Amino acid sequence: MSSRFVAGSRIEDALSASGVLGAQGLFVTLDCLGENVTSPAEAHQSAQQYHYLLDAIPQLKLDANVSLKLTQMGMDLGQDVALEIVSGLVRHAVEADSFVRVDMEGTPYTTATIDLVRKLHAVRENRGRVGIVIQAYLRRSAQDIADLLSDGIRIRLCKGAYQEPPDLAFPDKKDVDANFVALTKTLLKSGVYHGIATHDEAMIRATKDFVQTERIDRASFEFQMLYGVRRDLQRRLVQEGYKVRVYVPFGEEWYPYFMRRLAERPANVLFLARNFFRK
Repeated sequence: MSSRFVAGSRIEDALSASGVLGAQGLFVTLDCLGENVTSPAEAHQSAQQYHYLLDAIPQLKLDANVSLKLTQMGMDLGQDVALEIVSGLVRHAVEADSFVRVDMEGTPYTTATIDLVRKLHAVRENRGRVGIVIQAYLRRSAQDIADLLSDGIRIRLCKGAYQEPPDLAFPDKKDVDANFVALTKTLLKSGVYHGIATHDEAMIRATKDFVQTERIDRASFEFQMLYGVRRDLQRRLVQEGYKVRVYVPFGEEWYPYFMRRLAERPANVLFLARNFFRK
């Protein structure tokens, strides 16, 4: 089951999978699994994997970028630790003509993640080279998006996979869906290149309908999906002329990562089970 949703334990596995996806007309984001490191040495070791990727991507002529978690870069050890490490990765991305996406974790990290990304993006050379993830199920996301768009920061919008209390996150799917659609419309009209991350065909239809009604250029945004999930839908969207990026996770930390996600939110178990038997 793990091989369906994780490219492998080694960087070489992820790069090989990226080449296969690229041949199908798909873009890639490489995600080295891991989080909540407990020492600066671990954080720097995690960052070194991403430095390797940022060198390998242009060498292999892959249409790819990278995504990381701040707790993997030492955020629990102090924001200054994470800022220093991620700053170095963004500088490398600038030199490599690439892009770094800072993933969003649970709500204890939301404000700190946004603050760090805005600080990095404020450096003139970094503009357009660092982005963030916003989760539509959080009640605060509309304001967060407004703040990020005021800086011109690229956003990946997803529904959200962490278990959060109802005062922070919409508990009902219909409310999450409604917020996702509303936030998608805001992003698509912003003039900034964003990623609409969903496997939900209702959300995809709503996005496509809005793009058509508003005459939005299909090249001005991309759909994003997870490795091994709805591969049929990924290919169909490419055939229809949409840009699609696949998140490719890899690394030795795949087992604890998946176990934490499944334990935190039972809906994640159903999501993976349903998609395991799809094409």
